[in-house]
Amino acid sequence: MDGILPGWFSETSELWPGRALSLEITEKLYSARSKYQQIDVYQTKSCGKMLTLDGIIQFTESDEFAYQEMLTHLAMFAHPNPLRVLVIGGGDGGILREVARHASVREIDICEIDLEVIEVCKRFVPSMARGFDDPRVKLHVADGAEFVRERPGAYDVIIVDSTDPIGPAESLFQEPFYAAMKSALKPSGIIATQAESFFLLQQIVRGLLDIAHRLFDKWAYAYMLVPTYPGGHIGVCLASLGAELKRPARRPDPELASELRYYTPEVHAAAFVLPAFAARMIAEIQGSG
Repeated sequence: MDGILPGWFSETSELWPGRALSLEITEKLYSARSKYQQIDVYQTKSCGKMLTLDGIIQFTESDEFAYQEMLTHLAMFAHPNPLRVLVIGGGDGGILREVARHASVREIDICEIDLEVIEVCKRFVPSMARGFDDPRVKLHVADGAEFVRERPGAYDVIIVDSTDPIGPAESLFQEPFYAAMKSALKPSGIIATQAESFFLLQQIVRGLLDIAHRLFDKWAYAYMLVPTYPGGHIGVCLASLGAELKRPARRPDPELASELRYYTPEVHAAAFVLPAFAARMIAEIQGSG
């Protein structure tokens, strides 16, 4: 929703009642409703351009790199040789931009349900949408939950850059979708999914990790700092058919390392070190059989 104070945008949600995150804006650059959701682009005073979907902040230019790099590279560097990658969601192109940094990758499929998000981001945020320009990228405009069911044994890495579990992304937080992703992985495959905040949405986090625990040989929860997300951070659920997740199998070469602004091999390992209450939640799930 637009801010209570004139000139400010305030994000509120039924998922975290009684809280708001506010940013001062200088201009509303775009506003329209697609078939699936309300799309707005703002110029903020201190954080660059900002995309919101149904009133929820998806990114600001000031800190998008933190989310894009960690959601992508935790999975990509945990895999020793990723060749074929699927991105579900991610219509802004940021995850594609990061996946494309890996020279081993031969094919990148992206499945985004809302073509208008892609078109808006290409128009207003080319620094992210340039991910679509890579010749290895093939765009599929479809429902990700349905798309992945049709690709058994196809992918080394699947990355899910979803919105919150209301509206178009609701099915992406349910067990049938995770089971379909498992079936779509190659034997050494890894998934990485947007997994919400362990402070604000602990029950949703626990639910996702319960699913991963039941379905996958290995699973883990990591987080990164993103100042313009509610709570200042967000999590990633990683799961694999046997691959180690908490230590990278590869390291960025010097050229790539110089381009990255958040991810390092040391940050990779540290991202799984959780506060005591979150670590206890993980231990409870691990002990549940």
